[in-house]
Amino acid sequence: MTNTGLLSKPKIIHLSSAHHDHDVRIFLKECKSLAANFPEHEIHLVLSGVKPRIEDGVHIHSAGPRRASKFQRMYHTVNQVYKKALELDGICYHLHDPELLRLSLKLKRKGKKVIYDAHEDLPRQFIGNSKLPAKQLLSGIIERIENYFAKRVDGIITATPFIAARFEKINANTIDINNYPLATEIEMVEGPTHSKENYVCYIGGIWPSRGLLTLVDAFETSEVKLALAGKIDPAFKAILQQRQGWKNVQEMGFIDRNTSVALKQKAIAGIVTFLPLPNHVNAQPNKIFEYMSAGLPVIGSNFPLWKALIEDNHCGICVDPENSNEIAHAIAYLVAHPEIAQQMGENGKKMVQSTYNWTAEEKRLVAFYQKSLPHDL
Repeated sequence: MTNTGLLSKPKIIHLSSAHHDHDVRIFLKECKSLAANFPEHEIHLVLSGVKPRIEDGVHIHSAGPRRASKFQRMYHTVNQVYKKALELDGICYHLHDPELLRLSLKLKRKGKKVIYDAHEDLPRQFIGNSKLPAKQLLSGIIERIENYFAKRVDGIITATPFIAARFEKINANTIDINNYPLATEIEMVEGPTHSKENYVCYIGGIWPSRGLLTLVDAFETSEVKLALAGKIDPAFKAILQQRQGWKNVQEMGFIDRNTSVALKQKAIAGIVTFLPLPNHVNAQPNKIFEYMSAGLPVIGSNFPLWKALIEDNHCGICVDPENSNEIAHAIAYLVAHPEIAQQMGENGKKMVQSTYNWTAEEKRLVAFYQKSLPHDL
């Protein structure tokens, strides 16, 4: 199985119909890691609406313009991605979106290796995001369709152990490659640990499913402020402003990386209290690792996976994200026990430096590819 052209290298081709060219998982982590570790191969990335180029050893291709409509993307963009994928004539195709799974059998019939990358637990994500009355039934249909194709690909990569456990039942060549932060993502906040100011911080997307209503309520009688950094939809902001706790919120809007570092350096703790939706319970938000790498104790939701990450490593406190009193008590505890808060922050930073980083995951990715690639080249 060879590529056309006497001197051409075999190509590993990543495909996405939905993501951008600097997507952290696809480009910055997986593609760049493969380019660095497989010099005997060419690493290609096919997307829509991007500038074709070679960047950091990765050949980036555009498959037509980006589509505003999700349905147009799932039909027209997927077809354009497939056309470009065939032109490149790779030996292995790595699919990053569920809508691309319909291409897997076509590629398999052409003798190609196919890997499916499950970034999310799609059926549970649908339940959490959909407002349709029959969403439980539709979620089951989605799961059966996804499983049908996943059973037939050559390998599956997932973003969490929970998703991997689901796919291992139908495809033995399954591995979880966690979204642990890159060295460039890790903002190891240095400087004196005692110069804290009277606030805790939330940095990220601000919408109801992330527990912001309950979080703001937790500050109703607090002497501590909430530094709230992120873009807020005006309609949701109007709702938040009606809560009694809003008087103790310092709204910062979207902030850049330098401001984020400075904010975390002075914060008492970092908060991430997502609501217990199916697509949250078994996720591992980068936000947790960002707080840990900054030396902040983490106040997180009491999901089993999060408790194992936060409390078992003694780097924070887990609470019921729908109970404002629990959140308020956790904040008060850290304020009243600064030595414990500091030790939790130091524990979290050590865990990111030793375990929760991309270096270890990169090795697992490389080993998976070495096992999965064709060996008759």
